[in-house]
Amino acid sequence: MFDPALITKCADPDLKPAIVEKFIAQAGSPNPLMVTVRSGDRLILVPLAKTSEEAMAILSKYVGNAVVRVGVTQYPAGVGVKDASELKPDLVDACQNIRRGTTLFGKVYRIVSKWYGSEPPEAFNDAIYAWRTGYFEGKSVFQAADPEKPVAWAPDLSPEGGGDDEQTQGDTSGTEANSDLIDPAKSDLRIDLSSINGGR
Repeated sequence: MFDPALITKCADPDLKPAIVEKFIAQAGSPNPLMVTVRSGDRLILVPLAKTSEEAMAILSKYVGNAVVRVGVTQYPAGVGVKDASELKPDLVDACQNIRRGTTLFGKVYRIVSKWYGSEPPEAFNDAIYAWRTGYFEGKSVFQAADPEKPVAWAPDLSPEGGGDDEQTQGDTSGTEANSDLIDPAKSDLRIDLSSINGGR
């Protein structure tokens, strides 16, 4: 079972818990062993892993040949990996996945926020889109340098909070050309973190 307290324990301290919660709710999965695989615009159906060994076997099979996302944060498993043999089991450990995912998303968020300047609420929406596609303004956000500026804005998590269901507001030129990298969890995923039930 995924414990929401892991967010406090494991998430990147540069991101406020409210940002982390919203990030996981919109772009993540309640199941630490969830693996999603996409090739081009096609979602590849893979078995639902019941153990970390099964999840790692799926990762090893597809990393390098398709876009693979894994775990609570749907971390891009191929980032920084030249060969499937370099994959580490911590990708399917809930705490380590949250640590890796929020650290990488923090960088993506800072890249987008720097481009926006004074409009961080809109930047969050675009950062989620960039996380799903891997691109912002036609450039790879996962490989880009980190502006190293902590983001101070915290999103409105109330039901009345606006803008959550909209697609990106800014110029996303270049992302369509890279639509083959769009994550299968493209649509907003609402998760009540107080009642998450995921298998370990």
